[in-house]
Amino acid sequence: MADLLAYLGLFAAALGAATIMPMQSEAVLIGLLLSGKFSTFWLLAVASLGNVLGALANWLLGRGIKRFREKRWFPIGPAALDRAQAWYRRFGKWSLLASWLPIVGDPITVMAGVLREPLPTFLVLVAIAKVGRYLVLAAATTGLA
Repeated sequence: MADLLAYLGLFAAALGAATIMPMQSEAVLIGLLLSGKFSTFWLLAVASLGNVLGALANWLLGRGIKRFREKRWFPIGPAALDRAQAWYRRFGKWSLLASWLPIVGDPITVMAGVLREPLPTFLVLVAIAKVGRYLVLAAATTGLA
């Protein structure tokens, strides 16, 4: 039961970290890797799945965000939203390879939704970025790097 809870905790941390919420999943993954009690493969699979699904939530948020842009409570001003859209149009789908980066990665995935990046393209590029980041982190943690 404790093993299942550890994997669920990692999934939740990775999912939350990929959304616009200010969370981190790396410390959870490193802790579980260093414990030596869990399969590296399954830790990477669970973290990656959670992180990609969190990015998908951002993409879905982006798909519907424009209908709220005129609302008084909307947290992003029209000028900032226009700048973000211009930035994404400039760098395009390849900017999704930077979706693993702190601070800028989450807004990139939201803008991909706003600008209607096709879901298959989105998922492939985000998965490459997110899985790649976790692979590098695991290799560095376990001494394989």
